[in-house]
Amino acid sequence: MHITLKHFCQRLCTCRCRTPANAQIVHSGAACNVKDDNISERIYTIKEGDTLVLQCIVKGHPRPQVRWTKTAGSASDKFQETSIYNETLRIEGIQRVQGGRYYCKADNGVGVAAIKSIRVDVQYLDTPVLTVHQTISDVRGSYYQEKTVFLRCTVNSNPPARFIWKRGSMLIEQSKDNGVDIYEPLYTQGETKVLKLKNLRPKDFADYTCQVSVRNVCNIEDKSITFRLTNATSPPMIRLSVNDTVVVDPGQDVLLTCEVTAGFPQPNVTWTRYPGPLPLSALVRESTLILRAVTPADAGFYNCTAVNNVGNPARKNVNLVVRTMSNLTFQITPDSNKDSETIQMGRDLKLSCHVDATPQEKVNYTWYKNGVPVYNSETLILLRSDPDMAPGTSSLEIVDMKFRDLATYSCVANFPGSRVPELRVDVNISQNSVSPPVLSVPPGGQIVSVREGGNVELVCLVADGKPRPPILWSRTEKDLLMPSGRPIVETPDGRLRLRNVSRDMMGAYRCQTAPYNGLNIKRREAQVQLNVQYPPILDPVFQDVRSRNYQMVTLRCTVLRSNPPRLADIRWFRNGDFIRMPMPDLKEMPELKFKLEPNNNGSYECRVSNSAGTSTCTFNVTAQPYNAEFYFDTPNPVRILKGNNYSYTLQWTQRDPEATDPIIGYWINLLNKHSKEPEKGVLMSHTISDLRIPLSYEVRLAPVTTYSTGDYVSRIIQYSEHHVCGFEDERICGFSQDRSDVFDWTRQNHLSQNPKRSANTGPETDRSGTKEGYYMYIEASRPRVKGDKARLLSPLFNVSSNRGPKGSGRVPYCVSFYYHMKGKHIGTLNVLLRVRSIASVDSVMWTKSGDQGSDWKKAFFGISPSGPFQIVFEGIRGPSYEGDIAIDDVSITIGKCKQENTVANAGKTGKIECDIFVCVERNITNQINTKKHLLFCTSHLCLCRLIQRN
Repeated sequence: MHITLKHFCQRLCTCRCRTPANAQIVHSGAACNVKDDNISERIYTIKEGDTLVLQCIVKGHPRPQVRWTKTAGSASDKFQETSIYNETLRIEGIQRVQGGRYYCKADNGVGVAAIKSIRVDVQYLDTPVLTVHQTISDVRGSYYQEKTVFLRCTVNSNPPARFIWKRGSMLIEQSKDNGVDIYEPLYTQGETKVLKLKNLRPKDFADYTCQVSVRNVCNIEDKSITFRLTNATSPPMIRLSVNDTVVVDPGQDVLLTCEVTAGFPQPNVTWTRYPGPLPLSALVRESTLILRAVTPADAGFYNCTAVNNVGNPARKNVNLVVRTMSNLTFQITPDSNKDSETIQMGRDLKLSCHVDATPQEKVNYTWYKNGVPVYNSETLILLRSDPDMAPGTSSLEIVDMKFRDLATYSCVANFPGSRVPELRVDVNISQNSVSPPVLSVPPGGQIVSVREGGNVELVCLVADGKPRPPILWSRTEKDLLMPSGRPIVETPDGRLRLRNVSRDMMGAYRCQTAPYNGLNIKRREAQVQLNVQYPPILDPVFQDVRSRNYQMVTLRCTVLRSNPPRLADIRWFRNGDFIRMPMPDLKEMPELKFKLEPNNNGSYECRVSNSAGTSTCTFNVTAQPYNAEFYFDTPNPVRILKGNNYSYTLQWTQRDPEATDPIIGYWINLLNKHSKEPEKGVLMSHTISDLRIPLSYEVRLAPVTTYSTGDYVSRIIQYSEHHVCGFEDERICGFSQDRSDVFDWTRQNHLSQNPKRSANTGPETDRSGTKEGYYMYIEASRPRVKGDKARLLSPLFNVSSNRGPKGSGRVPYCVSFYYHMKGKHIGTLNVLLRVRSIASVDSVMWTKSGDQGSDWKKAFFGISPSGPFQIVFEGIRGPSYEGDIAIDDVSITIGKCKQENTVANAGKTGKIECDIFVCVERNITNQINTKKHLLFCTSHLCLCRLIQRN
């Protein structure tokens, strides 16, 4: 990543910082007041709606991870799911509920974490609400009446508001007017002042103003409300054009009118609905509510409210019921007094019919026998609502059944006078048509085994049952739902089909006959056990093992779970080759012990198998030291030298230097001076000189031990008079968010990533591969939806030359950047040229869509703008959440693009010809051979001698 150093008000310490110092909170938002209380905690006052910015500046290296939390309420929408991992906490348009105590915690794994708290006090003043109430009481019998009026003014504010009452333009003072009384009522919500007008006088009919003030804190202006009191002032009264309950057919239009019959001033009428808001198709015209083509979803209670701030609001409710009918079922109940499960002559029989309907009580049932309507008689009894059945069930009882009662009976349900279609069910009653069901599980079907991810069918068959009832499936374990998420699943044929089976579906399933669409008798039940087989679950999936050479290394692969639990095979591999060893005990933990030597470093795999499959533990075993980690906050790293040169102070730390053989030095491009022995958490530094302005350089760094060299890490050293941005500065180099887009680009690095972010998408580090380096990305998770756009605008470039080289008409520029587009739901990244003229014109100069792999890729293109211009990075969200897009190291320079427009890869291309070894001052004599160089380290002194080999 190009280096644009972030300047804090307080710098991070640059060497031997072992623990993070106490976090210091710096408020850079619109604070009205800052003060410290008696427990050394700062209190920041801010006006509601302003932007709160709290910055946690910390000391310590490695760079501490900063985490913001809150004791109550919500610091932002993100706080409802997780903490915010960033040095800066920013809340746009802060609300009153977001006030409270915020904590900044800094931790770098060295020493004790630093914690500091800050209290945020959000100030606000709402517009007051003025309501009028009046009472009339008899005095001295019936000679005259005393009328008293109360003007109640209520407001929500922080801090508490001050009230001023005015009659017209004159201030009302209680001590100067015996006809008024000003007081605070008890048990009121919010802040309230009451102006009481006693024994109303003619001069009391006037305009009254309630003015509230928080004394201009945070520049919050005073607010007021005025009410005109007259002898006609009265509370609202209303009446509805319909009854309390309205029943309509689906598709019908509904007109509800709320007529105001009294009230002065003229009441304001509003319509609401419970539950939920008004339908989207609802129209409100003055006091009339119009519902077009209602559906069952539009049913509910509709409330009309009239308010004129006099007395209590007037309210009326209408219950709107939309007719529906569905799911007509029947039951056949043999003589329950005789505990019978079959139809028998000379005994009673009951047929029942039920429909799910709204309103249930309005359903009309009609019974037919062989197509002829059935009427009540001594042997046929009709029940409109059977008390022994579910509400709204109609039954036909056949008393002392005879051969003449064997027939086809029909139940028809309808809404009289409605357009809702009727429903019908036929039941054939004969000696051969009705018999109890027999439920059975096929042989071998009591236990069903399936591999995870496969499909399976659980079977319960109904034999010899007429009519054949549906089969209901449920889990036998209490509170467990079916895979569909419902407690019960109905299957007409008794076959429960499960797809993509997972291990949490394993267990016992109950099947039973339904009490409807068949005989209403004791349920038949059976059970089926589902056994889900899956490969062993191992720990660790991957582990990086570092060790000194000629030390014993033990690799353990723990089997957490397995089904079937019996293991079939355990094998160890090194770099893909099978390791021949005695057959391990399949009942013991898989383990491999060996002495680490220079020739057996590599990737080790333990493959553990059962009959369901094979899983792998992977170990990367090496004596190489961990990668060095660059430090990105060196104060003033660039020094301008004489001539056209500059120097750069490079700093880094070494992770766990004691984990492997002692580190005796570093291979570093461009470096020819010593460094200290590395210690955990301690900075090492060196100044690189003789760098040419305005070139950029890539520095590659690798730790070296006696036996091995670690992997190289690289970073870019940048000096440019043109615009180059690696987004290290939190001000993002003058880039800005486009206000016309849907959402914003986000700046982050590896340390500030949300730990709950989507897996398999987005970069792990910045373009240079460092955890501290920053980049910009778009977050594709909720609430983002497909097609949402985020635009990042470069600073405005003013074209200063009228003509380009060799007489061309326009000045050429080169735009280059790195992009990262990993994820199966990646959308599109567009780069646009926005030329400013009478109207701004955007032209797409570069575009890429879809998954582009897990690596950062470089792109560049040339432009020749006709006037002042900006470069726009437009990220478009793909079809789902695995679609994060990132950009880094944006460069906009004058001149045509070259294949490589800087010497950023000079170490690779050969322009910088040799790597130089940095010796550690140690009392040893050692010789190290490399492919290109020969280096001698002698006692007490490092002599780095370059010998070019043929």
